[in-house]
Amino acid sequence: MLAPREIALTTEWRPLAALAGVEAEWRALARRAVEPNVFYEPAFALAAAPALAPDVGAVLVRGGDRQELLGLFPCRIERRRYGVPLPLLAGWAHPYGPLGTPLVDAAALHPAVAAFLDQVADDPRLPKLMRMPYHVEDGPVATALVAAIAQRGGRTTRFDRHQRALLAPSKDRAGYLDAALGRKKRKELGRQRRRLDEAGGLQFSLAATPAEAAAALADFFLLEARGWKGAAGTAAAQSDAIRRFVEGAVAGLAAQGQARVARLQHAGRPIATAVLLTSGRGAWFWKIAYDEDAARASPGVQLTLDLTETILRDGDIAWCDSCATADHTMIDSIWRERRPMADLLCALEPGMDFAVACRLEALRRGAISAARKIRAVMAR
Repeated sequence: MLAPREIALTTEWRPLAALAGVEAEWRALARRAVEPNVFYEPAFALAAAPALAPDVGAVLVRGGDRQELLGLFPCRIERRRYGVPLPLLAGWAHPYGPLGTPLVDAAALHPAVAAFLDQVADDPRLPKLMRMPYHVEDGPVATALVAAIAQRGGRTTRFDRHQRALLAPSKDRAGYLDAALGRKKRKELGRQRRRLDEAGGLQFSLAATPAEAAAALADFFLLEARGWKGAAGTAAAQSDAIRRFVEGAVAGLAAQGQARVARLQHAGRPIATAVLLTSGRGAWFWKIAYDEDAARASPGVQLTLDLTETILRDGDIAWCDSCATADHTMIDSIWRERRPMADLLCALEPGMDFAVACRLEALRRGAISAARKIRAVMAR
């Protein structure tokens, strides 16, 4: 293996849609990544791009005698932000992909990050102001990125710093849920489960093959569309493009052993479904839907407990990201570890654009927070 200083690197900017021909080496990079990110694996990203961001591209970093793929940095060029013509290079994240960590070879972390920044600095097509959402704040990639920008004389600031629920037991996996929930809560959930079981039988299953996952995913679409997301018009099945993307991503990952669809059935009828994705030794609790008519029995919580126990028994999974928002009522009370997340706003060179962007970003996020508080008050 080459030492970082011995790696001769090349970089290029390419449309993501043009990368289907390099899927094999892209998957190989994902296996070597210092931080796994299932949302940037080809099976997921190539399915998501047509539905969510047809214009997304990526900086590719190659190195070594064989020009091996060492880094893949998906980004979009935003011509306007905050309602003004302020071009930004934005890391690719979206409601279906809540993690913006690029794939970087663990053996070439610092040179690959530096090469990415060189490409951005030298390519006249790419803005020099960058917005990198959903980074693990203390992760090796974010740490390397911030350090490399500072070394160049650039600047970075953080927005939306929050703690995301994470399942990462260090020792007693078998006793994790008892310790996390406490005896009283565990007893109440057990009582609700027995009531369901006595009223028609309760069955938990995990679909792992592409065919099994597709059948279970159909139940997910149905339950989600019947719930509050359906009422709001944001359920995946209400958009043909989104449904095709979700089906394609799950099928592609399932074919590689990286997707499972959990299902809880009562009297033979699905009352909760969830999608678990994996990459390396990491996992993501990607989606969940439940029968809101059965809410008194907490079907979503019951399924989460079953899935948590399944993860805890799986020695190949070291941790699972909840993909949840900060202070999530349900998952925060079950998974007790936390992952520090932040959006990074970066400038390769200090200047007025960075100061203006920081101020506008702060105003934008303040307005969003105020609107959420108003909606919460009105909903009471």
